[in-house]
Amino acid sequence: MNQHASQHNGVPPSVGADVSGIETLLNRNLPEVFGEGDSARRWSAIRELYTEDCVLYAPPGAFVGHAALDKFAGDLRATHPHFVYTPHGAPQVLHNSGRLAWGSGPKGEAPVYTGVDFIIARDGKIAALYVYLDSPSR
Repeated sequence: MNQHASQHNGVPPSVGADVSGIETLLNRNLPEVFGEGDSARRWSAIRELYTEDCVLYAPPGAFVGHAALDKFAGDLRATHPHFVYTPHGAPQVLHNSGRLAWGSGPKGEAPVYTGVDFIIARDGKIAALYVYLDSPSR
């Protein structure tokens, strides 16, 4: 068993995993892709953070490639331009994957909705992003 504990949550990372790289991808994705209102900055972040053949799996469907991801993120951003994405805890990394819980809502207020991003990384970039949205409370 790997005796090196993750500096963020005390859980041992997978042997050979690029823990800090995957944590960085998760932490940057929220504000720089889904939270970014400027299309040029968002496009630059997508090219830096995602593989060219990336796939986004979200409740409305699957979106393949940079252009499809950019359109989805831009369209989503336009529905609530004043919302911010806030991580709920530190990312967790296992082998070539990671997850990060988050909330979204107006800055300084309780989140309007919450979810979890789960990624598969390849060559230091996000190859697949699975977005799980939490059921609203009743």
